[in-house]
Amino acid sequence: MLLPVIASATDTQHGGTTSFLETGLLIGAALGKAVLLAALMLVVGSRVLPWVLTRVEGEGSRELFTLAVLATAIGIAFASAEIFDVSLALGAFLAGAVISESRIRDRAAADILPLTDVFTVLFFVSVGMLLDPAIIASHPKEILVVLAIVVLGKSLAAFAIVVALRRSRDVGRTVAAGLAQIGEFSFIVATAAQGLSMLPDEGFQVIVAVALLSITLNPALFALTPDAQTGSTESALRS
Repeated sequence: MLLPVIASATDTQHGGTTSFLETGLLIGAALGKAVLLAALMLVVGSRVLPWVLTRVEGEGSRELFTLAVLATAIGIAFASAEIFDVSLALGAFLAGAVISESRIRDRAAADILPLTDVFTVLFFVSVGMLLDPAIIASHPKEILVVLAIVVLGKSLAAFAIVVALRRSRDVGRTVAAGLAQIGEFSFIVATAAQGLSMLPDEGFQVIVAVALLSITLNPALFALTPDAQTGSTESALRS
């Protein structure tokens, strides 16, 4: 959301905005659009979308309901990108957040689960195809630093948040281990930055390498948590 504004403000070679005031106004406008979109989704969408999907569910057609859920997500994502200048991913995320608050969320999740599995496979295949193995030998220090930030820094932040919310330390360790990897949104941000010439190709390759390494290490870290060892992970997360 903010990367295009930042890129424009720092692109002095092509007449980019350099004034602090003008940059602040552009950032404020971008944030204002995002807040307006979120407000519309939370106030209007949270009432309209569940009502529409409930009526579709009442028709008794699984195919029609699945199509309605997908059309809703894609439609909101496209409208968010075209009208509010946010990414398709953010628009789809907001659509999912609204649907998750409705009573038909379990039915929607069950119906789109096969599609989720397909796109998960495509995600990991695409990440593997993006990696240039030579980057591991040419930039080992950068990879180790970013890997430490993701595995250690992100885990410590997650653990601190869980403890601050007065949950048990065992739950904190479980959440910290589960989040000790790069998520999908990191690739969205990195791809956007690369497209705006804010992130060099080497930097993007470092992120891809760290993603693969953190995903590989994550199961081993998760297996060391007390809940994983006692087999009560699900109950701990649920609490």
